[in-house]
Amino acid sequence: MIPISDLNPTQRKPVVNTLLIVLNIAAFLWEYSLIAGGAPWVIPGYGVVPRRLVADPLGEGFTVATSMFMHGGWTHLGGNMLFLYIFGDNVEDAIGRVRYALFYAVCGVGAAVAQILIDPTSAIPMVGASGAIAGVLGAYLVLYPRAPVTVLNPIPPLWFLLGLFVVFPAWLVVGEWFLWQLFSGVGSLGANVGGGVAFFAHIGGFIAGLLLIRPAMAGRRKAPSSRWHGWQPPPGSREDRWHPPKADRWDRWQ
Repeated sequence: MIPISDLNPTQRKPVVNTLLIVLNIAAFLWEYSLIAGGAPWVIPGYGVVPRRLVADPLGEGFTVATSMFMHGGWTHLGGNMLFLYIFGDNVEDAIGRVRYALFYAVCGVGAAVAQILIDPTSAIPMVGASGAIAGVLGAYLVLYPRAPVTVLNPIPPLWFLLGLFVVFPAWLVVGEWFLWQLFSGVGSLGANVGGGVAFFAHIGGFIAGLLLIRPAMAGRRKAPSSRWHGWQPPPGSREDRWHPPKADRWDRWQ
């Protein structure tokens, strides 16, 4: 399921979350320009290479931070920023800006550690904000499991009956994402592949978010949030415009 938005307002502007998105985009544009200019060393040089990091943790430790702002392409960047934009603002609103910045960084470190533990001899560079964002998803699941999340209707033939967008509770959207990472990660064990998705970084970041969000909430009170009440976007929302007229839905036969 591809999330489009959540119906979960915040009380403060997501300053840190917005800054993270800007930094990720800026870092990718810098990376892209260097590679286009003939500098193939950028990703191996600033990405996490497990074999090098294990051999020289002090010399290679900086790559854990730099890799979190690099991406393997426009699709990789776009998908990550979409998830961060949708879910990050509420987590920042819940725990505060400074705590959110630290939480994001720690989840990113946890993601890198998880992937390294699975394959410490790998020479494949690992880049992307996915691990840290997975921690944000874990936090969101704990804080707002019933929040309404609008997703692209995953069954195209039903677009003409139910509309292009449908609404599911956050626990279903985030839970489906995690199960996909888990099954894919387990399925990749022992496979002789030369690259691809770092599933265990996602799993590690997600678990870190699950475990750390309660301590991060210490001394803070969670703001009231919206709750899921049905699969249709609320009347008047942007997504509601993509629903067919009521007479064209199944209830015309009732």
